[in-house]
Amino acid sequence: MVEVKWTHIINGLVIAIILGLILGILTSWGDILGYLIATIYVGYSVNGDYMNGAIHGAAVGAVAAVIVLILSLIGLSTLFADVAVVSGLVAIVTVLIIAIIIGGIIGVIGGIIGGLIKSKS
Repeated sequence: MVEVKWTHIINGLVIAIILGLILGILTSWGDILGYLIATIYVGYSVNGDYMNGAIHGAAVGAVAAVIVLILSLIGLSTLFADVAVVSGLVAIVTVLIIAIIIGGIIGVIGGIIGGLIKSKS
């Protein structure tokens, strides 16, 4: 059974949000790179095998994707406040679901990489 280590998840979330926002502004795929770096850190910092890293990484990736998406939408809504109608809400929910899936997948990959790096050292 996996013991969830909340301090590592919170540290990873902070790193993922900061890197996701900064790198997302610089490049179109920078937020994914930020999630990957943060989840590699989380996978490396938790004790155990790659499975611990994968579970912690998935949690960090999915939650960070939601937070960065919400922060980005808040920033966009100040620019396009009159466009957010029902069709915009459906699009936001769809993008939110896709962000959770992609963030979770990137988190699992990063967590496994971090866990494997930890087990090799």
